[in-house]
Amino acid sequence: MEQPHDLTVEAPRAWDRPAVSVPVLVCLSLVGGRFASFSTEANLYTLGTGGVLIWLGLSNRVPRRPAPRRLGAGAAWWALPVVVFGVFEGATFVLAVGDEFPTFSRLADPLLEDHLTRSAVWFAWLAAFWGLVRR
Repeated sequence: MEQPHDLTVEAPRAWDRPAVSVPVLVCLSLVGGRFASFSTEANLYTLGTGGVLIWLGLSNRVPRRPAPRRLGAGAAWWALPVVVFGVFEGATFVLAVGDEFPTFSRLADPLLEDHLTRSAVWFAWLAAFWGLVRR
């Protein structure tokens, strides 16, 4: 005889509420936006914040949202350009082709010179990463 599933829902912790998590992500993105692109400080800050989010995702400290059961047929069509872009970006970075065939990061660098724009991109990166951590 099968046991019934426990349907109790855990109360959200403080950092799981948008009223707490969004201001924290905004503060982190404002700090990250102050660093110059590809500087040692920016790289260490990126590794540090990403490492903390990965640690939170691997631990049981953050309540999980239910993952979708199955990806739809359209997911393969989204995965194809992402894989092609990843291979293209990685190959141009590893080969250090330079200005003849620049990486996307090098093309986006003039856009990221402004601190406010860089902070907005930081916020988008952190929010997307936080959404992945909660899955």
